[in-house]
Amino acid sequence: MPMLKDPSTKYRLFKPIDLPNRQWPSKTLDKPPRWLATDLRDGNQSLVDPMGSTQKCRYFKMLVELGYKEIEVSFPSASETDYEFTRRLVDTPDVVPHDVALQVLSPCREDLIKRTVESVEGTKTAILHLYLATSPCFQQIVLNHSEEEGIALAVACTKRARSITKDSPSTRTHWQYEFSPETFSDSNLDFVVRICEAVKAAWEPSESNPIIFNLPATVEMSTPNVYADQIEYFCQNITERNKICVSVHAHNDRGCAVAASELGQMAGANRVEGTLFGNGERTGNVDLVTLALNLYSQGIHPKVDFSDINSVIDVVEESNNIPINPRAPYGGSLVQCAFSGSHQDAIKKGFQARKGLKDEDPWLIPYLPLDPQDIGRTYEAVIRVNSQSGKGGVAWIIQRHLELDLPRGLQIAFSKVVQQKADAVGRELLAKEIQTLFQDTYHLKGAPRFTLVDYSIAPDRSVPFIPEEGRSQNTQNSMRRFEGVVDWDRKEHKITGLGNGALSSLANALHVLGIDLDVANYSEHAIGKNKNVQAATYIECTAAGSKERVWGVGIHEDVVQASLTALLSAASSFMDSRPNTPLPVPQ
Repeated sequence: MPMLKDPSTKYRLFKPIDLPNRQWPSKTLDKPPRWLATDLRDGNQSLVDPMGSTQKCRYFKMLVELGYKEIEVSFPSASETDYEFTRRLVDTPDVVPHDVALQVLSPCREDLIKRTVESVEGTKTAILHLYLATSPCFQQIVLNHSEEEGIALAVACTKRARSITKDSPSTRTHWQYEFSPETFSDSNLDFVVRICEAVKAAWEPSESNPIIFNLPATVEMSTPNVYADQIEYFCQNITERNKICVSVHAHNDRGCAVAASELGQMAGANRVEGTLFGNGERTGNVDLVTLALNLYSQGIHPKVDFSDINSVIDVVEESNNIPINPRAPYGGSLVQCAFSGSHQDAIKKGFQARKGLKDEDPWLIPYLPLDPQDIGRTYEAVIRVNSQSGKGGVAWIIQRHLELDLPRGLQIAFSKVVQQKADAVGRELLAKEIQTLFQDTYHLKGAPRFTLVDYSIAPDRSVPFIPEEGRSQNTQNSMRRFEGVVDWDRKEHKITGLGNGALSSLANALHVLGIDLDVANYSEHAIGKNKNVQAATYIECTAAGSKERVWGVGIHEDVVQASLTALLSAASSFMDSRPNTPLPVPQ
């Protein structure tokens, strides 16, 4: 069936509440909320193959190590597996730290509340979480009861829960209570306030042990600002706000769960429920990793630690049997990568500007809102190269792997070589492949067409000189004479040339072999430090009588030999570009 031409006949525009004096737009987030990780309950119930007990124990251990202090571990009345897993946590010594609260979920059914409480009795701190849907849709279609009947049910279940938890003389557990008006975002807010007031009166919370009212966007109904208005309305109208913790639990049906949760906190929520990387029913829950690192990238520590995000991803993917999207914020394998040439060039310049700064100095790198090293990743994968990449990305890889800081002209020339290679193979080029391609192109390894076998460079003394008595000949401004042997395609040639310096004298000597190159650009820098330092030399040459330009690269401990090697590298490139070049001139 095709999409409707007029969808308004089938779908209704969600009507927002009237909140003319809303305060949340002027608020900012300046501290982390209370976090509740529900991977083992809400996340697990959405899996095709739910986790087994051993997997859940491993996952629980990871959540504790990350720093989560409230963890929803099960729906004990739903299955024997969930019940046994919860008892395993409680009964096994030293598994649940003293500062970690176990949360368990039950519907508002008195016959199920007792077993839910029994599953977690004995742990130091437990949160009993009851829920009841409050939207007209659920009241009419699913529950078939009125608003007053819903309030009566919620109060009766709360009183039953209270009698066997915090009022029970035999309990060994510190109990907290959470009530969720399920489908909150699609509910009449005045009714939500009424039912929560009734539940609060039945539980009788205190400032030291507040009741948790969890206000879920069970299904995203509208834009995040509308959800924020709903949260603020509830916070303004519920009484005894100092005895209440307002929690948000946003699902991602419209792709806005992160924004809804952040705006919900600005509107007054103190607590956020979600899962790592957003696993959950349908399109999932809000992603706790994104929320935490959003805070971190704003200079606010989230009180959970993702210093080794790759190990977290390993556990999550193995447990859920669902891969993390490569574009998932922060955790995706491609989110710190740049393929675009302009992006790569900006990133490269950003890292150059950061040289000499400390890790804790202000972070300011184009296109990277977070330092990859802070979450346990390296800079190696920041720039990756395909046919869309430009000179900046290629130069970055060569600098990282070979310590060669290519001049701009060589960056442009070699990036064209890389693009041709990427087009030819039809895929991304790995850093090792680019490194090898550079070494092959500029004859740093293997057998170049030209190699320097032996040479000497000395002042030209062919001009007669009559010295003054007692003084030596001053050769400071004399021409330089190159005399040496070069190997061209495995045949040695003795050559001699004159020039103003070492390079020009070698260039002049190459004329006898039919190679006429002029040096157009020259640059060099050091590689390494102290006694192991080498010189890296880059030479751009022009061919006589044409617009052809070739580059050569030379690396050697001796600066002069590095420059001579670079010129012969350019000569090799020049000959490679002319496959029909005649044989060397006989000597």
